[in-house]
Amino acid sequence: MTLENISQTFKALSDPIRLKILYLLTERDSLCVCEIVEILSLNQSTVSRHLAYLKNSNIVNSWREGVWMHYSLKKEMLPMIKIAELKNQLENTEEISIVKKCIKKDGQICSIKK
Repeated sequence: MTLENISQTFKALSDPIRLKILYLLTERDSLCVCEIVEILSLNQSTVSRHLAYLKNSNIVNSWREGVWMHYSLKKEMLPMIKIAELKNQLENTEEISIVKKCIKKDGQICSIKK
């Protein structure tokens, strides 16, 4: 990874919505856009725009299943996230604690009440 790649990664992670999406993807192997929309209570175009930014920054993988796009965190990003202790730092924020309640271990999801 080059210095430019590392810089682009941190730029991509400088947005609260993208940090929430990143957190969700650290909790699940993959998520459908529809699940992210529901959990974050955002419209589909907003979520898709942020996912496109993460994909263009080489942070996530994407693939189509039927009409839905699915996303997962690129495995090579895990060491960088661990180095920055980003996951632990995110879990200590009020916003992520709300998001975390919407991810159930049994695979069920819920939406954030605005």
